[in-house]
Amino acid sequence: MRAITVRDRNAGVGGLTLTDMPYPHAAENDVIVRVHAAGFTPGELDWPATWTDRAGRDRTPTVPGHELSGVVVELGYGTTGLSVGQRVFGLTDWARNGSLAEYTSVEARNLAPLAADIDHTVAAALPISGLTAWQGLFDHGHLTTGQTVLVHGAAGGVGSIAVQLAREVGARVIGTGRANDRDVALGLGAHTFLDLAADDLRQVGEVDVVFDVIGGDILARSTDLVRPGGTVVTIATPPAVQPKEGRAIFFVVEPDRVRLADLAERLRAGRLKPIVGDVRPLEETADAFARRRRTAGKTIIRVADEQEPPRS
Repeated sequence: MRAITVRDRNAGVGGLTLTDMPYPHAAENDVIVRVHAAGFTPGELDWPATWTDRAGRDRTPTVPGHELSGVVVELGYGTTGLSVGQRVFGLTDWARNGSLAEYTSVEARNLAPLAADIDHTVAAALPISGLTAWQGLFDHGHLTTGQTVLVHGAAGGVGSIAVQLAREVGARVIGTGRANDRDVALGLGAHTFLDLAADDLRQVGEVDVVFDVIGGDILARSTDLVRPGGTVVTIATPPAVQPKEGRAIFFVVEPDRVRLADLAERLRAGRLKPIVGDVRPLEETADAFARRRRTAGKTIIRVADEQEPPRS
């Protein structure tokens, strides 16, 4: 099969190459998925799990990418809950080969069924962004109706989902980003938008929850905005400072089949809209990694078309 691989952790994006790899093995409770669309996180080449397995052993050449949508083509021993030919979407394990390949092996529990009327490209934009937004807002931030949330990066893959979920629960939503993100964020339901390059964050006043995807100075300045009992939630870096009368939490998203299924139903019902940015073929993955976000939404790699027969 064809896959994007990288062998040298010092090579960075320049080390990503399209190559031939052996067809994956389906271990116990795994499924093999024929990948139709895949997502990636630009910084994942810096993650330790990209280069070693859970026992610390080198696993290069490694296949990056951890979001996928596709079709089950094989079941491992003991696998239940999914069937061959079923459309699925979800996450691959951080410490195993990922989704930027024609086929990948995934733990069945990390996948959810995908309805026939949801496009693979849209579904691949949902797993990390959707689960991160939900877990950050509600599992860690405990956001509830009537509260105010400040969402940094409100037009990005994670932030755009967070805006929609927060608005649906009845929170007041303040979005931030670059000036040309304003219309996107407001269109998704943000009540107010701040340009991080021009506006003073202090005009926000006090908020109950800060949802941060940026880190650095933005995260540091946001700590002072949290009212007593409030929470700063970030996926960028562990916070250096805690709010005076609140808490700051750094977390890494966790797979959740039940929540994935719920997010897919929200999508089908028109209550949730993942923003898909660039859609690139597998051959252009290295260039997609190298480009910093210039449009709203998440870049997706299209690996195969729905009607395309499997490669022999």
